[in-house]
Amino acid sequence: MSDVFGTILAGDSDVLRRSFEQLQNQSVDWDLSDGAAVQPMRRQKTIARSVSVEGPGTFLGKSISRLTLEPTDLEGWWFSREDLHDSLPVRVSIRNVWTTGDVVSNIVLRSGPPQNYVRMVEHIVALKMGMEIDNLMIRCSSGDPPLFKRGSLDLVEALESAGLVEVDRPVAYWTVKERVTVGLPNGSFLIFDPCEGAPTLTVDCAINFPTAIGKQRIKFPLIYEHFRRGAEARTNSSFAKMLYAKTLGRIFADVRNLGYNMDNILVASKWGYVNKPQLMHEGKSLEAVWHRAVLDLLAAIALLEEGRFVGRLTSYRAGHFLDCYAMRLLYRKGLLKRLGE
Repeated sequence: MSDVFGTILAGDSDVLRRSFEQLQNQSVDWDLSDGAAVQPMRRQKTIARSVSVEGPGTFLGKSISRLTLEPTDLEGWWFSREDLHDSLPVRVSIRNVWTTGDVVSNIVLRSGPPQNYVRMVEHIVALKMGMEIDNLMIRCSSGDPPLFKRGSLDLVEALESAGLVEVDRPVAYWTVKERVTVGLPNGSFLIFDPCEGAPTLTVDCAINFPTAIGKQRIKFPLIYEHFRRGAEARTNSSFAKMLYAKTLGRIFADVRNLGYNMDNILVASKWGYVNKPQLMHEGKSLEAVWHRAVLDLLAAIALLEEGRFVGRLTSYRAGHFLDCYAMRLLYRKGLLKRLGE
């Protein structure tokens, strides 16, 4: 099994072995591995003009939250809180991850003073990977981003309307030096494989929920067509968790004002979906695994601040905590290298 996992950075080998066997026995619902060839970028890109989007805040109930997406000469993606005039922009980086949430799982970025944070950033920063936009300034009216009824597709369409322009800086591609695995005691794991050949990223993502969502698995190379398809996927919740949020959970401020409803999330009970699932393929909804693959997993990979990650990712039952934990370990262990070096 050492060849399967390479260097194990975290996780028990016996637990990992059992989980990997479960992954091997799980069928692939949609394999897009033989899709169109990926054309590597040579120059960095930003958007051609500013564009704004708005919607109900994720944690502020019915309050409207606004994002303004702007071109920038800075390298990387940045969040600037317009309501905090003395704070500097927060760079999208694993170095600035504050927490991955307790009651509500989400990636929170913070830099400098405690109030200079932005919550639920994953569904925004995933676009850094999927849309091949290297440099962007995101001005926000608060630390609470808007929710949308179509996953992150509103953001995708906004950036499409803004257009792209090249920047006179080369794209830096990064990969792992060797195969590495990061696992947790619950059996979830991530495997990172080095890039071989052209700079591309391929994903094998599997989930296994104790609800009607059940087992779902997709494989795909990261190309714009696949990302755009998955960007429409809403986050998901169990019916029990939704019921908790509407009852006992209301004693917590974040939960009491949570802007989730039956339009902007997918809710599943043990026996069936409570609302209508989307992203159907051969009669089965793959909305949950698309969301996990392109709006959660790729968001963590986008926390690589030096460039674009390439190689192969295998994700089994993972989530925000494991994603960010793995990225931190890659940095701490010095396991990332620039392609070609």
